[in-house]
Amino acid sequence: MTVKPQFSPYAESLLVHFRRVESIKSESVSYPSVDLGVRQLCDLELLVNRAFYPLQGFMTRDEYESVLEHMRLPDGALWPIPICLDVTEKLASSLATGESLAIRDGEGFMLAVLHVEDIWQPDLGREAEVVYGTRDPARHPGVRAFFEETKPWYVGGKIEGLHLPQHYDFPELRLTPSETHRIFSQNGWRKVIGFHTRDNLHCAHKEMILRAAREAGASILLHPVVGRPRSGDLDYFTLVHCYKQFVQKFPRNMIRLGLTPFAERFAGPREVLLQAIVRKNFGCTHYMVSEDQGDPFAANGQDLFYPRGSAQEVLAEHVGDIGITMVPIRRMVYVEDKSQYIAVDEVQPGMSVKEISSVELRRRLMEDLEIPDWYSFPEVVAELRKAYPPRHRQGFTIFLTGLSGAGKSTLAKVLLAKFMEMSDRPVTLLDGDIVRKNLSSELSFSREHRELNIRRIGFVASEITKNGGIAICAPIAPYEEPRQIVRELIQGYGGFIEVHMCTPLSVCEMRDRKGIYAKARAGLMKGVTGVDDPYIAPSNPELRIDTSEMTPTEAAQEVFLYLEEQGYIR
Repeated sequence: MTVKPQFSPYAESLLVHFRRVESIKSESVSYPSVDLGVRQLCDLELLVNRAFYPLQGFMTRDEYESVLEHMRLPDGALWPIPICLDVTEKLASSLATGESLAIRDGEGFMLAVLHVEDIWQPDLGREAEVVYGTRDPARHPGVRAFFEETKPWYVGGKIEGLHLPQHYDFPELRLTPSETHRIFSQNGWRKVIGFHTRDNLHCAHKEMILRAAREAGASILLHPVVGRPRSGDLDYFTLVHCYKQFVQKFPRNMIRLGLTPFAERFAGPREVLLQAIVRKNFGCTHYMVSEDQGDPFAANGQDLFYPRGSAQEVLAEHVGDIGITMVPIRRMVYVEDKSQYIAVDEVQPGMSVKEISSVELRRRLMEDLEIPDWYSFPEVVAELRKAYPPRHRQGFTIFLTGLSGAGKSTLAKVLLAKFMEMSDRPVTLLDGDIVRKNLSSELSFSREHRELNIRRIGFVASEITKNGGIAICAPIAPYEEPRQIVRELIQGYGGFIEVHMCTPLSVCEMRDRKGIYAKARAGLMKGVTGVDDPYIAPSNPELRIDTSEMTPTEAAQEVFLYLEEQGYIR
């Protein structure tokens, strides 16, 4: 028999009394401890502030298995996605049930204590298959993140919270469920419609939200997530400034803006069920859901991973379990003849419909073109222009990849000199050998360490790019996956130009300035890229350059022509 969960609008937080805090801190001197990553910190905060009610801690094995098998907790309460504390094998082997584990943030500040009830090694492939619908990381970026981030052992048990994670940014917007309930009561809001977003909002979104709120007779909780950043996301601070301008366009006392540290998994319908449970715990009576909500490829022009509309259908089947009304989002378009927005299903033949995609918006911002008033609010556009300067004022990374001897270092030096002559941006050279000596000296040439070296280069380049500089990277970078990770990281901040130095291996061996090919052929050196270790050529680089057919200066000219065509230089 299914038991309906009793969602308590006034569920107490898991924060203990201040006198208990002092007791725990005193006892914790002997506790083992774990420092949480970003995803884990988001989960902990929602556990402690009771946005994840009725959970009282990280899931035990029984709870985990029940959620995977039945999408419910052992008591019958609906719960779609495991919320588990993943730890290293080393830490797991040092723990025993009945012990306590100190939970700390990345700086070592103690936030909570977990009373260990279960320690087990899950089948992560099975979990991915059940939650995401696939275990293939190439098909689903959420699965890729899951496998990359999740440690191999789980620890479950109830938690006692000492402090919520400290946030120094926008504290007035980081409302807990108890605070939103109090605000709703003070304002006399009996019906509240929740809106989940991580994207920028414009005129069409205002009309869409207003229509849904009026039809439901509800006030609005605009509840953007500020958990883990995703590649290509707008700068978080800019987004919040845009949200603050956006809510000013609504009638007074109709909308409230609040931020929630929700770590999105992009698990489709299951994700949307969890979103709805969280919004119910924040006091919402209604929840707006789009046709592609929770999909990893929503709104980016790619084919959806989950069937269109499946999120709405699954939530509609479970509204009784959650106690929230699902409101389907109706997409709005601007009709020039009427000079107003109408629902797309109300468009009549012959009407002149105008839209601007997110890709087109970014292009207009980068090329300093007009953004029409019918599309967005001038105050929002002003904030966006700060985050998306024209390309000739953006930072960018030139990522040269190819075999040893392909001409990467020589071309990098020519580019460095030319950029220094231009002197309009700071320029940094991250040559493969220089990085190996100064940044990755302790790494070997195993595949794992090669990938780590490329990620380090990508991180440094992303910081340079974010701050408006030019990074010239020249590693061998033989594997496609880490190159793609670097691309995704850097494109969130500026330009990324991948240059495949496709000089043939035979020419590279003839050059062999370092003698590595000769040593490899003589059996004196192992793991040499191109000899006994593969080089996976980039699938879609911006440029391919063969230095057996051109001089370094000519190769540099190819790069500069591309940069000029794309608007990065003038």
